[in-house]
Amino acid sequence: MPVTPAAFVSSSATTADRPELILTIHVLVCGDHALPESLSALPRTSAPDLPAKPDFDTLLPTLDEDTDARLVVVGGDGALAATVTRLMRGERLHVEVAYVAAERTPATRLYGLPVAESAARLAVSGSASQLPLIRDDSGTALVGAATITGPDEGPLVGEAYADSERVFSGEITALRVTPTTTLPGVRASAGRRLLRTRWLPARAVQLGAVGAVVTRDGVTTPRAVKRCSFYRDDRGWLLVR
Repeated sequence: MPVTPAAFVSSSATTADRPELILTIHVLVCGDHALPESLSALPRTSAPDLPAKPDFDTLLPTLDEDTDARLVVVGGDGALAATVTRLMRGERLHVEVAYVAAERTPATRLYGLPVAESAARLAVSGSASQLPLIRDDSGTALVGAATITGPDEGPLVGEAYADSERVFSGEITALRVTPTTTLPGVRASAGRRLLRTRWLPARAVQLGAVGAVVTRDGVTTPRAVKRCSFYRDDRGWLLVR
């Protein structure tokens, strides 16, 4: 599909000194996710389920021409995270992001987003607000949830801290990390059998382990690592909610 952006007037995204805010909207359709009817008239680009840098190299520069740009991601949490990652790495965090998932995901639950056609309507008419930007030590954004286990989904052996507070030391079933919608920006919990989940908020979560396999927004690392961290960037990102 062509990547020429389209402009429209959003009556719900106004300011006192700008009665009409002109937005440039483009749709990124990932994998075999169906395009909702209310987005069908907008320009769109197709990409794999998990879009990579080449998929954004042509698309993102078309949004640079406009101060007010919005990118609608139709796909899963992994596609949303890949989009935020490319905006972060390309210094384009002024671009608003709307998310259209077919069903509930960790990210839609976290941000209170609708799904399917209702999400598509919100993507066009809603307004954006700034959220803490959470990234890991590889420079990849976290938008929904990360689960960290030992190799082959076995127990995780090591030690983790949320800022200066210890999350666990020893052996647990899994470490869970999610962003938060308010500061400090990220939180962690240690999965222990028969115990209620206790979340610890922080600016950064750091793990040292014998071997850790990270599943971030549904995408699993190909090999085990000994250290990983998630922390709040000094910038935020814009999500239509």
